[in-house]
Amino acid sequence: MCGIVGALGNHEVAPLLLDSLKRLEYRGYDSAGIATVNAGRLDRRRAVGKLVHLSDLLVHDPLPGKAGIGHTRWATHGAATTGNAHPHRSGPVAVVHNGIIENFRDLRAELAEAGLMPESETDTETVALLTRLHMDRGLPPREAARATLARLHGAFALLFLFEGEDDLLIAARKGSPLAIGHGHGEMFVGSDAIALAPLTDRITYLEEGDYAFITRAGAEIYDAEGRPANREILQIDLGQTRVDKAGFKHFMAKEIAEQPAVLGNALAHYVKDGQINLPAGVAFAGLDRLTLVACGTAFYACSVAKYWFESLAGLPVEIDVASEFRYREPPMPARSWAIFVSQSGETADTLAALRYCQGKVEKTVAVVNVPTSSIAREADLALPILAGIEVGVASTKAFTCQLLVLALLALKAGHDRGHLDDAQLAAHLAALARLPGLIHQALAVAPEIEKLAEHLAEAQDVLFLGRGPMYPLALEGALKLKEISYIHAEGYASGELKHGPIALIDRTVPVVVMAPHDRLFDKTVSNMQEVLARHGQVLLVSDARGAAEAGAGTWACLRLPEVAEPFAPILYAIPAQLLAYYTAVAKGTDVDQPRNLAKSVTVE
Repeated sequence: MCGIVGALGNHEVAPLLLDSLKRLEYRGYDSAGIATVNAGRLDRRRAVGKLVHLSDLLVHDPLPGKAGIGHTRWATHGAATTGNAHPHRSGPVAVVHNGIIENFRDLRAELAEAGLMPESETDTETVALLTRLHMDRGLPPREAARATLARLHGAFALLFLFEGEDDLLIAARKGSPLAIGHGHGEMFVGSDAIALAPLTDRITYLEEGDYAFITRAGAEIYDAEGRPANREILQIDLGQTRVDKAGFKHFMAKEIAEQPAVLGNALAHYVKDGQINLPAGVAFAGLDRLTLVACGTAFYACSVAKYWFESLAGLPVEIDVASEFRYREPPMPARSWAIFVSQSGETADTLAALRYCQGKVEKTVAVVNVPTSSIAREADLALPILAGIEVGVASTKAFTCQLLVLALLALKAGHDRGHLDDAQLAAHLAALARLPGLIHQALAVAPEIEKLAEHLAEAQDVLFLGRGPMYPLALEGALKLKEISYIHAEGYASGELKHGPIALIDRTVPVVVMAPHDRLFDKTVSNMQEVLARHGQVLLVSDARGAAEAGAGTWACLRLPEVAEPFAPILYAIPAQLLAYYTAVAKGTDVDQPRNLAKSVTVE
């Protein structure tokens, strides 16, 4: 959500800020703005919609200055309007913000008594108003910001810019990520390293509760207690922050196509000489339970992994949506681990769930795509999924890489607990090693799916069905379709069809049945026949054997290569992704940045 950038440069910063904001478009936004200080004067430009509108505004009404802040806003408090867009300004201070100020109503009432009234509907403007109040009462910018931060409740990343101060930015982080970039006589701030990659390869990540006074000479960082804090300057690999479509029409198409390569890289990292290569201390023998916590697509990855851990390792697993888990306050057995799965590693609810589990379980484990993220840094153990930067809001390669890492953990657990002998483990690892090649074959169904999508694009409702570990895959397929095509879609366990959803079936409802020819195939086909008997349009996704046995009478049949039974969800994710992608293209929706969604959900 919301992208933040800031710069104390040696040249005009508005073009730099705009370019950095473009690199943060993947986070999701509905308005944008920039503020600068020029010859001591603070000014700003804001626009609703895509960054091109802000760019056009800056052409006609330039914003000079070598110090500035910028923002892309994903609306929380107040609609997407110019008045609600960031930066927010009150008198001598401008502020950009990611997060939610939970006590903004109480602060507004207090400010109103002092004669300071908001001009927007946002919680963020309260920060600017409160800082102005402290400055009106005689505090200099640094002390005014410090006093303001002490009053704020909630989760936030904040960046302050002051009139008359062309060599000062003040940054603060509580809950939402923020990074400082170190240049040569220049300093930068961004929501993540991707925003700062064209400007510097030297990054400092603020820790929870940190705030920093930034000048061109460097950054003075203080912890939540106000004590000076030394935070490491990391050298980042700029090649890992490259963001381009590589000739594809959309980032999502590129990321779908990258899956054979990234899964191969992850396998090479985690499997050495026929053995699972995990950090020391990853041993499952003495555990009584695992708890898996995530949101969205990552939650469905956990749902698949539950089948793996229980069937391959005999290890009981509880899965929970992070936003429910954190408030349920569940008892955590001491002889258990908690695993947290997040692409960004900054998901607010998942991070809060991790913090709840600290000290209550034997080990907290992060399965993340960003090894420098908050979840990775705060967990006892971080396992990168090695998917590379994923720009499309609808997760594709990160999902399959999450599944791969979770599958390897389940196999390690099975071997540690004596449920898998050496030969069985070797056979499973060999099956995983074949997956990149099988996915490459599965991508060949794209032209066929593109044709089917023309029909799916006309549907009002679509159902996805699956059994066993294909049930979470049905949920994921439905999520993908509704995320980017805006078609109502639902996923169901096939056996649940007759317990309600079958009432929806008629000639206008396509039903996607995910059915590899496995031990549950006959059961799934029986449910599929119930759909056909009610004139539902069945799209069967199976292998050649399954298609031959059950393809008759279906609207269409997609044939995938045969895959080892436990790991079919990884392969069958490909047609689910392609169905969503081509349906969205057929409808003409914004594939990479679907409405109302954000890539990194850093607020509740």
